Amino acid sequence: MPHQQLISRLQAVSGLSEQDRTRLTRLRYKAKSLADGEYVLRQGDKPQSCIVVMSGLLSRQRVVNARTQISSFYIAGDMPDLPTLHLPVADCDLCSVGSSTIAAVPHSALREIMNESPGLTHALWRETLIHAAIYREWVENLGSRQALGRVAHLLCELTTRMEFVGLADNGNFRLPLTQQDVADACGLSVVHVNRTIQELRGLGLIEWQNHTVTLLRPEELKAASEFSPEYLHELQPSAR
Repeated sequence: MPHQQLISRLQAVSGLSEQDRTRLTRLRYKAKSLADGEYVLRQGDKPQSCIVVMSGLLSRQRVVNARTQISSFYIAGDMPDLPTLHLPVADCDLCSVGSSTIAAVPHSALREIMNESPGLTHALWRETLIHAAIYREWVENLGSRQALGRVAHLLCELTTRMEFVGLADNGNFRLPLTQQDVADACGLSVVHVNRTIQELRGLGLIEWQNHTVTLLRPEELKAASEFSPEYLHELQPSAR
């Protein structure tokens, strides 16, 4: 069920009352399994539901000058197309990276619980703002950092976001990205990405084998990428 992933995500960044958690468990949805490369949404679509990622990874992407540019990744608990509640035409593609499972929640169901609960309206609005902050950070990452900093920053961000929802343990997590995916997210060539990953390995900062990533010296990796998690806006446990 998508409810637990969504509750974990919103609890981490907004905090939820017991009553609002109960409301989320009652959401109507339709689950679907996706194969690697399968599209959830295409630019120009007019969806009538929002997606909750139940497992796996989705990418937001567009083709620019014949090249795919990935502008975000979405993990379990994320709602990548939440803006379609108010912006009815999709402005990007959503694609599965590796196999994934999603749940489609009708717009009508989301509007219903938002009308019932100012707390959930606040939580979903805050979630939208956080993803906007992530997008701005990605723009700065592409525009201001060299290759090693770009790739290291991406890994630090994904680790932190996965830790929020219990998908990473001591800097170890599953990441089904190919080097082409990393290249498309970081504005680099595949050859450059390969060299950069080898450099990160050679410096003893990461291990990356069989789609499993381990941050060996996370503080040094953060320093190399100037990563600071404030833009992800996680609440402190006492505030949840």
